[in-house]
Formats: sequence, C-alpha cells, structure tokens
Amino acid sequence: MIENHPPLLIAAEFPPNASGGGGAIVRQMLKDWPVDRLFWWSCQPDRDKRFGQKVAAHRVATIPPRLYPNRRFRSPKVWFLRHVWSRWAAHHFHSTLSLFKPEMVWVIPSSWSIPPLVNALLPANLPFHVSVHDYADCNDWVKPFGLAQARRLQAQLELLYARATSRDGIYYPMIADLRARTGRDAIGPVHAGLEKMDFEYLQTKTTGPGDQIRIAYTGTISREENFAQFVQALAAVRPRFSKVVSLEIFSSHSYRDRPWFDATWMNERGNLAEPQFSVELKKCAWGFVMMSLAEDDRSQRFSLPTKFASCMAAGLPVFALGHPECSLIKAAQQYRVGACATSGEQEYLRAKVWEAFSLQNPWEIFGPEIRRCAREEFDAVRIRQMLHQCFITGARGRQNKVPAAPA
Repeated sequence: MIENHPPLLIAAEFPPNASGGGGAIVRQMLKDWPVDRLFWWSCQPDRDKRFGQKVAAHRVATIPPRLYPNRRFRSPKVWFLRHVWSRWAAHHFHSTLSLFKPEMVWVIPSSWSIPPLVNALLPANLPFHVSVHDYADCNDWVKPFGLAQARRLQAQLELLYARATSRDGIYYPMIADLRARTGRDAIGPVHAGLEKMDFEYLQTKTTGPGDQIRIAYTGTISREENFAQFVQALAAVRPRFSKVVSLEIFSSHSYRDRPWFDATWMNERGNLAEPQFSVELKKCAWGFVMMSLAEDDRSQRFSLPTKFASCMAAGLPVFALGHPECSLIKAAQQYRVGACATSGEQEYLRAKVWEAFSLQNPWEIFGPEIRRCAREEFDAVRIRQMLHQCFITGARGRQNKVPAAPA
C-alpha cells in the first residue's frame, strides 16, 4: 500500500555517501525520507560513510577497476563494458527490482550506469524519475571513452529522460536544451539548496571576516587550466592588497604537486563533512566558483556546480569564472551575488580580481541579492517538496505488474 513515502530505489553510478556534487544533491533531497523505505543501486561501492546517508539496502554492480576505460587499451575496455558488463549489470539491476520491490525509481544517469538502466528500466512497467546533473558526452568522458561512445551514452541518457514518468534538469539552460532535444518538459531545476537554518544565518549576517581575504574553493578542480589562470591573476595582484590573501581548497583531492600550487598562500583543507564544513566556509570572505571557458565543453555549459549553493549558504559573495553562456555565469549575472569573469586573458582577469577582492565589505554590497537569489532559486524545502511529490504521484499511478527481464 502506498503511503506518503513509497519504497524508493535510487539508481546512480555513485553510492549513498559519495563525495562530489551529485551525492550532495541527492542526500539533501532525501532528507526526511524514511530509511526503511530507501534503497540504493550503484556501480561504485560505499567505502566512506562520513556523510551519514543510511539506506535500508544497497546493491553494487561493480565495474572492475582495471577494466574501466582510459587512454590505455581504451577500445577493448569500452567493448567489454558495452557488450559484456552492461548486459550483466542490467540483469543485476532487474534482480534488484525484484528483491527490493520499489514503487518508484529515482535515476541519476551518469557514465556507465546509463546502459544497464536503459536495458532494465525501459521494458519494465515501473515509474521512474530522471534527474540530469551532467551530460554524458562532455569532455570529461570523451577523453577516456572516445567520442563515439560518449555520444552513445548521451543518446541513451536522452532516451531515459524522454521515457521517464517525470524528469528534471539541474538548471534552466539544461532543461531548455533537453526540451529541444527530446520534446519533453521537466518539473523545474533540482539542485543543491539552502535549508531553514541557512536562511536564518543569512538574515542575521551583517558583515564578513575583516582581518583577511580568505577565498574558498570547494570540490574537485575539473578544469585545471582555467583554475591556473585564476591563480596566476590572483598571484599577480595579491601583493597590492593591504590584507593577507589566502586560497582555501576544500576537496577530497590533493593539488599540492601542481605547478600552480603555492603553499605560502594556499591551504588544502580536505573534504570536510557537515557541520564542520559550514563552520570553516563561513570564516572565508569570498567563494570562487568556476566552469570551463571552452566553447565546446557542453556539460560545463549546461551544468551548475553545487559549490554555488554552498557559497550562498555560507553567506559568501561569489567570484564566478566561466564561459559567458554557461549556467553559472547566467545565474551569477541575473542575481548580483558577486563578480563575474568570462575570459582567462590575464590583463582582463587581473582587473576583475582586483576590482572584486579590494572591496572593503562585499557582504554589504552583495548580501541583499544573495538573499534574494537563495530565496527565489535555491530554497531546498521547496525543491524537495516538488521532487517528493513526483515520487508520490508516480508511485500512485503505477500499474501492478511484474517488470520484464532485460533481453
């Protein structure tokens, strides 16, 4: 019998406690969902439980690490995953459906999780919701998988999106692009947001840390060439500031061996879990958020980094760097939440960096717009209620038939 919270299966490449933006979004959207009605299927094991996401059960269709495609022996590895592993993983997912008996499936399609989900879900008479966080044919996947395979994965992602009971994209440009490509509309953007306590903090915040200019970067540095351009510009103008300037990197990855890293003014803070992460982020004066400057980087164009919401929740004005047509820049320009730069050209970027970080109290200037942007676009309670209603409505409309096994 379907109640307010039907049994829900999450189907994603990543596990319940994955680091990164995708895991953070899903965990936030699952707040208040009963653990005994929450199940998970992934391609990666849950090795680190620091984020505290619990599920009733978790099954893993493991991809052997040595067989994951990269530039070495790429073609035979891609062939194996396409023709052998994906077929096995589809049966694994089908057996997961039979074992857990979910009334709704939430799919976050990414990389090699896509083919088995297409093969198992499309023949099944089971409602499912699709959330697209990134495109499968982005530059990140073209390099290890090859262009042809990345395009196959993207076509399968769009098929899942079109055939879903309900769907969403991470921000408006992605939703518009998917509507044009599939003819299907979405419920609206589903991304990381601010909780009640975050809004309360923003209402009481009056000024930023005044003794130093700590600039926070959170998460993986996915486009290091563009990150290095920002670091070069900041290093060039840094001696001109009257305050001490530091770059605080909160990430599960270490970048200490990179040629752009300078330990005299850069600090690696690690991948902190809540609430310590929020406490440390609020000690900073600015957040730096970046997307690719490349013209052909589709995923970076349409996606929206979770760190954008993290910075707003901490009351940090955002220095946004990205292509002028990307979602990040559009959001940052629509709501004047900080400074924007759309080129890595050094003279231009140095001027932008100096103009932004020389402001004496950026919160007084950008605080009202940060509050407005957060309330209008990043209210986690509203986004979560919208998504949960899709799960409940989809489960109620389910036809009680046994899913067909994949071919």
